[in-house]
Amino acid sequence: MYRIRFQQGDQHYDIYAKHVYASDIHGFVTIEDMVFGERTKLVVDPSEEKLRSEFEGVRRALVPYYSVLRIDEVEKPGPAKITEAGKVTHLPTPLLPKRQPDTD
Repeated sequence: MYRIRFQQGDQHYDIYAKHVYASDIHGFVTIEDMVFGERTKLVVDPSEEKLRSEFEGVRRALVPYYSVLRIDEVEKPGPAKITEAGKVTHLPTPLLPKRQPDTD
């Protein structure tokens, strides 16, 4: 069982799935067999219900690599949820030196 955290817009999605692997489509992670909590609970989490309805009927989801924040292997699934992303600090990108014109 895997917990996958990815960002979409200004929200973080935490979902659980049985299978996660690199997609045949370059630049994507494939998520299959998503697991949500039981519907028989008396207390219903609105963010989990939103996720359940968003992914209803989805057999396989493809998420861009750059959106994936974390993938953890876990013993059992927890609550799927959507949270606000908050402030995110990006890693610095290397700066390439300016190209000097050829003098020949």
